[in-house]
Amino acid sequence: MRTNRGRVDQPTLEAIAEAALTVVDDEGPEALSFRRVAQLLGVSHATVFRRCGDFDGLVNACADRLAARMPLVGQDQDWAAATEARFAAFYEALIEHPGLVALRSGRAWWGPHLLSRLVEPQLAHSIAAGMTPEAAIRVYRRLYLLTLGAVAFVDHRSAKQVRTAARTALAALDPEDFPALTGNLGAVLPALTDHEVYHGALRQLIDASAAACPGR
Repeated sequence: MRTNRGRVDQPTLEAIAEAALTVVDDEGPEALSFRRVAQLLGVSHATVFRRCGDFDGLVNACADRLAARMPLVGQDQDWAAATEARFAAFYEALIEHPGLVALRSGRAWWGPHLLSRLVEPQLAHSIAAGMTPEAAIRVYRRLYLLTLGAVAFVDHRSAKQVRTAARTALAALDPEDFPALTGNLGAVLPALTDHEVYHGALRQLIDASAAACPGR
């Protein structure tokens, strides 16, 4: 698209992030590059580079674009319910784009939308509920790392598919070497999907942390 002066309109950072997410989702994280994003947008490689600065900037823009889709959960709910809603929304945003999670490995998830929709509301709510600032940060980090770790290793297959694969693998084990796995546990593992395990662990961690919130 051109302006009335004949210049090609410059893509917004949001448009660049959406194009980059399309590449990651459709072609895999290894396909992401300034050149590929520029091709999708119909602009030059240099245009995308100038908007992002470097590859980390491009990945950061993608991460913050996801955070922008998260709901803003206020303090009108009790602390536990609001905390679960915030981190469940973070989890759901991330599992839609597993390739991005791989690209972000070892990098902090830090951007204006994540700060305003998760970090600041969660810390403020924890302190308002009676936590010390130190406890609020500690609890936040535990929930944050639980979520990122779960997303990094989540199995997206159905519960039936996971059960079938696990039982096939267990059936190949020697009962003398692995009596617990091939005995009673082998008949029931895994009873839950990875998503269900995450949400259960999230609730348990929130319940365990609630004792530090006398005002909740």
